Amino acid sequence: MDGKHRAAYTVIVLFGIVSLFGDIIYEGARSVSGPYLYLLGAGALAVGVVAGLGEFLGYALRLVSGYLADTTRHYWAITFIGYGMLAAVPLLALAGSWEAAAALLVLERVGKGIRVPARDAILADATTTVGRGWGFAVHEALDQIGAIIGPLIFSVIFLAQGDYRNGFALLAIPFALMILALFFARHRMPEPASPEGDGPASRATTLPGSLLPYGVFTALTMAGFAAFPVIAYHFAITGTVSEAEIPLFYAVAMGVDAVAALVIGRAYDRFGLVTLVSVPLLAIGIP
Repeated sequence: MDGKHRAAYTVIVLFGIVSLFGDIIYEGARSVSGPYLYLLGAGALAVGVVAGLGEFLGYALRLVSGYLADTTRHYWAITFIGYGMLAAVPLLALAGSWEAAAALLVLERVGKGIRVPARDAILADATTTVGRGWGFAVHEALDQIGAIIGPLIFSVIFLAQGDYRNGFALLAIPFALMILALFFARHRMPEPASPEGDGPASRATTLPGSLLPYGVFTALTMAGFAAFPVIAYHFAITGTVSEAEIPLFYAVAMGVDAVAALVIGRAYDRFGLVTLVSVPLLAIGIP
């Protein structure tokens, strides 16, 4: 392996570690945010609005942050700002009302909306040497490990007779490690030389005709899913499962997500877009 490949893998793995710690933080919080808001006095409507608003902003802001990243070329600065906003999660330990907790949860989602386009541009630049598919696969694998560990931390804390505030406070440790790994990655990787696809083709003003129906399909599919904070809230108020089991269920879901992504991805490569029809069909029996 030559120096160029070694440097690329170093950045990819470092970013994977950043995402691992990041997922420990926000997926851990996501697994218990519904019950925590309930504990602080929020109703079902408030939990649903907070979850929905957070997800909406987390995606909608990518249009703005992606444009700013390409325009200013400050990919790393925007990435640091976005990851820095994950500090909102440990601060949940200090929330004295459900409104304060809701604001912090939404702020965390805003941070994701800010950082993802810039981060992916940096990753895309790093993966040109080793292959985009493999590079992003390595990153995603580490990312998903964090998504499983985060909820399990809360399960262990609850089993040890701890509470939500203990769990959120503990997440300050992966936050510090995440920022440290991000600094290491920045030291290894400069700003991307140019935006993805820079050139005449990338300046086309028309979008593929298939984008609109695909967007409608995606919107309708996701409209049929309940956000986990709402499901967890239901678990909490009905006592269907124990406090420690709620984040455990979420960790299992993240594990299934990782396996399903591999299966669906392979099927997509073979059969194309028709594979995605399986998503609503498989989920139709959940309600």
